[in-house]
Amino acid sequence: MNTVVLDISISLDGYVAAAGRTAEAPLGAGGERLHEWAFGRDEQSRALLREAVSGLGAVITGRRNYDDSIAWWEADGPSGPARRPTFVVTHAAPERSPEDGVYTFVTGGIEDALEQASRAAGDQVVAVMGGADLAQQYLAAGLVDEISLHVVPVLFGAGTRLFGDLPGGHVELETVGVVAAPSATHTRFRVIR
Repeated sequence: MNTVVLDISISLDGYVAAAGRTAEAPLGAGGERLHEWAFGRDEQSRALLREAVSGLGAVITGRRNYDDSIAWWEADGPSGPARRPTFVVTHAAPERSPEDGVYTFVTGGIEDALEQASRAAGDQVVAVMGGADLAQQYLAAGLVDEISLHVVPVLFGAGTRLFGDLPGGHVELETVGVVAAPSATHTRFRVIR
């Protein structure tokens, strides 16, 4: 059985994107700061990312994140050269997608996407990533086993909050691990059912 992990970078004040989102700056003005831990000079964080990808079986993301990121992901998807299957929750598949890409467009909702991703992942992790709305849907449906937050030391002050008003009220968590690295504090929590 898979572990479903909500995995996302977040500012210290709780935003997954800064204000001022545009096609040229999909994470808002200065929002790319959220991903410096994964692609910058912080070897401790990069090692953590490599370890996470090695246990990753499949990814679930939303259509907006796909549209915003495809220029960087290209055919390989968010896991890069590891090429993990990526299931995009959407109302309609795009007209074009990269040839030989890892993408499957799922129009049947979040449960359908999770079912397909779980089959593809085998006994490895299914990561839900990329977007506050999708994260909130999976949390509200009780489909998340763990939450992995990469807390970046920046205050955006405005933007897209990850945990706005969660439908269903409180979600109780248990701390599984914390890794303090130079460019982010990596936290992992188990959802208590």
